[in-house]
Amino acid sequence: MINKAGDFLDMANQLQEKLVMYRHRLHAIPELDLSLPRTTAYVKEMLESMGLTPTPVGESGLMVTIGGQRPGKVILIRADMDGLPIKEEADISFASLNGNMHACGHDLHTSMLLGAAEILKEKEEQLCGTVKLMFQPGEETLHGAKMMLENGILENPKVDAAMMLHVLSGMPIPEGEFLIPEAGDTISSSSDWFEIVIHGRGAHGAMPDAAVDPLNVAAHLHLALQGIISREISPIESAVLTIGVMEGGSTNNVIPDIARMKGSVRTFKSILRDKIETRIHEISTGIGETFHAKVDVIYTRGCPEVKIDSGLNDQMKTTITDTFGASSFINLTQLIPGGKLMGSEDFAFVTQAVPSTSVFITAGDTKEGYSYPMHHPKVMFSDDVLSKGAAVYAAFARDWLESNR
Repeated sequence: MINKAGDFLDMANQLQEKLVMYRHRLHAIPELDLSLPRTTAYVKEMLESMGLTPTPVGESGLMVTIGGQRPGKVILIRADMDGLPIKEEADISFASLNGNMHACGHDLHTSMLLGAAEILKEKEEQLCGTVKLMFQPGEETLHGAKMMLENGILENPKVDAAMMLHVLSGMPIPEGEFLIPEAGDTISSSSDWFEIVIHGRGAHGAMPDAAVDPLNVAAHLHLALQGIISREISPIESAVLTIGVMEGGSTNNVIPDIARMKGSVRTFKSILRDKIETRIHEISTGIGETFHAKVDVIYTRGCPEVKIDSGLNDQMKTTITDTFGASSFINLTQLIPGGKLMGSEDFAFVTQAVPSTSVFITAGDTKEGYSYPMHHPKVMFSDDVLSKGAAVYAAFARDWLESNR
């Protein structure tokens, strides 16, 4: 049995200064979607400096394996690396100046996983199997995880289980607390987008009888689509249909030819996801026919819901207790009724393929001046949690391999 008395935490604490260096460098150069040339090059350089051999996986993705000297299973631990197209307004010395921003903490995730890589490399001969590290682009656009799966991230060696970590800021929770979801359930919703193009017939605003008004169709459609949630989905289920764009026309006395609507759909169950997509098509067609307009629906699937495996969830609680103490985590249900987040996470593609779990770590308490939520141009995250994140990545991987040999 490998000693679990905080050994990885001690190692992570010794790496803290280096982790801060990683984080500040990555924070200053945020890149978007699947195009992360500077970010990927930096991560690759740091991994190689540890004696590791990172392998490219698709566009901007990297994979590293550690261990394998002793027979056993394969556990994947993942960090996302991309930023957001937000101009940073946070008052910090290492703020981004390129018009993009790490407003969701992916720079912390990547730095933590680099720290875990160094810890695991040092203890490589003790690992009861193999740890595979997944450095992923394109989480914010929901492109990256699927792309890396399509490029074989779960094969050679074949992954048996997976885990992700995510920081949280701008919440009234003490810094450094871990939040663990309920076992055997979904914690993050699916995410889809749709665009509805309404083709009418324009006319002078004084002669509406000569027109097929696409704006009128859009107004009826907006109300009708909300009826899916309020009248066709059980009140005990959770689903969201949001219209974020309604546009058409260019002046006050002309009925336009075309109007557009754009929206998003989020659910926790695939059966609801399918139902809502079908009803958007049916209602759009029906409303269009009622008002003599042609309506086209472009529906795009983003990512499925994130599933949590009970066994891995229990292992996460054990690892955190052994590494940080029994009072270091709370259940997500204590913070959020039902323990589910309507936000989406493309790690979902991994959770649909192999048993997986997730953990959150608080990186900014509103009572300590971290007032802004994630995705806000003024959001900030505390560097102090970097060593904790590195330790939990590494300790969870080690413990799961040992418990499943």
